Amino acid sequence: MFCEIDYTEVCSGFHVAHLFPSIMQAKIEDVARQAAVSTATVSRVLSGKPYVSDELRNRVLDAVQKLNYRPSRVARSLRVQRSSILGLIVSDIQNPFFTAVVRAVEDAAYQHKHSVFLCNTDEDVEKETMYIELMMAEHVSGVIISPTSSHNDAYRRLVEAGVPVVAIDRRVNNVEIDSVLVDNVSAARRLVTHLVEQGHTRIGAVVGTPVHSTGEERLRGYVEALHAHDLPVRPELIRTGIPKMAMGHTMTGELMDLAEPPTAIFTGNALLTIGALRAIHERGLRIPEDVVLAAFDEMDWMFFVKPALTVVAQPTYDLGRTAVELLLQRMERPDRPCQEVVLAPTLHIRESSLRRMAAVTA
Repeated sequence: MFCEIDYTEVCSGFHVAHLFPSIMQAKIEDVARQAAVSTATVSRVLSGKPYVSDELRNRVLDAVQKLNYRPSRVARSLRVQRSSILGLIVSDIQNPFFTAVVRAVEDAAYQHKHSVFLCNTDEDVEKETMYIELMMAEHVSGVIISPTSSHNDAYRRLVEAGVPVVAIDRRVNNVEIDSVLVDNVSAARRLVTHLVEQGHTRIGAVVGTPVHSTGEERLRGYVEALHAHDLPVRPELIRTGIPKMAMGHTMTGELMDLAEPPTAIFTGNALLTIGALRAIHERGLRIPEDVVLAAFDEMDWMFFVKPALTVVAQPTYDLGRTAVELLLQRMERPDRPCQEVVLAPTLHIRESSLRRMAAVTA
């Protein structure tokens, strides 16, 4: 004969978390039941508040250990109206520039007892919007973002939801937020001016799409430098696109295959530079004898490139650190006026852009 078992009766007074501790996550109510105290007492013990007897404190801590209880950071943030998590959304984690920025943000956040929730958009607006919605759902205390475009309604929704936001590297035009930027126009103008002073009149530009403020501003600096030296802006020497290696390779190849190729090329970021180097070497060309190369971004791998590359070095660490500082200020003073911090990059002139005048004009 088979007996019918009343599992409700068998399990009465014994929570399912005891039976399957690796599957079920214990809740604060489970800890209170195990310790035979109220949930308020559990909360006081876990938050380190006084006025709890040693006997009760020990019972709660024993229950926490037995049930392997992990306090919910989201629930805790809802109680105090702030979490200890900062959201960081970058547009391309494969870009060494953003890798360096992420390190700076993490360092600064950790220093202020915050952790970082990192998301990568791959320059995709839909993916960016999804991550912004996720940040709001997770109740992060603030968001640092490298925007995929200058306009996205999701930026406005973040601000309207009361989430502090700081834009890094790129501008946002459809909502007023704090931002930390680099003086791209001035830096590009200085770099291209250096190429003009080396005797170049046919200077190619391989830069990011004007949809991003960085691409637009670096192209503007290029144009301003040519105008300042009474040189024509030749559309056939300008290539813009998504700032990735493959695009840098394609665009540089197009320039070098022209009937009259440029004698110098200005690249807009580290990934475009890698693509440009590949295209140049595939054609058996030498730097700087056959074509001069000058780039935006200084990365560690560049020190292994011979000849050494002339670069605009961005203050990546300061960019990330300053973004965290602005975000923390916004969290403390939500009503303060928005700030735009513009950092100055540094031009390092090296062998890749130095040629004898005779070689340029020959």
